Amino acid sequence: MQRALIVHGGWEGHDPAECAAIYRRWLHEAGFTVRVETGTEVFADPAIHELSLIVPIISHATIGKEEALNLCRAVEGGVGLAGHHGGMTDAFRDCIEYQFMTGGQFVAHPGNIIDYTVDILATDDPIMAGLKSFAYRSEQYYMHVDPSNEVLATTTFSGDHGAPWIEGVVMPVVWKRRHGLGRVFHSTLGHSVKEFEIPEMATIMQRGLLWAAREDV
Repeated sequence: MQRALIVHGGWEGHDPAECAAIYRRWLHEAGFTVRVETGTEVFADPAIHELSLIVPIISHATIGKEEALNLCRAVEGGVGLAGHHGGMTDAFRDCIEYQFMTGGQFVAHPGNIIDYTVDILATDDPIMAGLKSFAYRSEQYYMHVDPSNEVLATTTFSGDHGAPWIEGVVMPVVWKRRHGLGRVFHSTLGHSVKEFEIPEMATIMQRGLLWAAREDV
């Protein structure tokens, strides 16, 4: 049986506990045994190397050096990593080892909550199968991203909202990548738990979790 670990905490504005409950339900429905923790200490546990999937939901916050290194080694050894929005890529800002693994780091969201479009690129990828580009209302994340990411969806910045110099910038929204033997999946969507009610967002995340855990999607 596949085993997953969900770790939530950090800034409460991203609804970490509520998002963790949704992930837990999805993974249970997919046949996983799921453990939920609320502190980064679990990342230092050697047992995480035996997991199928780790889901971090810990915006901002900090992580101990040994915790971070053990987490990175687990993924390098084949454990999947998947998550959304700031819970994964605005976590542990001072830990470059973690950022190297996730493939991206949040740096801005001009205009805060705005309307924008998510453009689906990889329509032949199982995670994106059957999906079309869609309108979205949330924070439009401006990221620093790894060029080795396999980008599945993007968004284009208008240059409004006080940042005219980024007009026309095409930014990854959803990507997957490898870190050693591990599969890493990320979507920048999901500022609030209400966004999990949006069909396209939920479908992308559900499929991304399974892909990272080496399950059929």
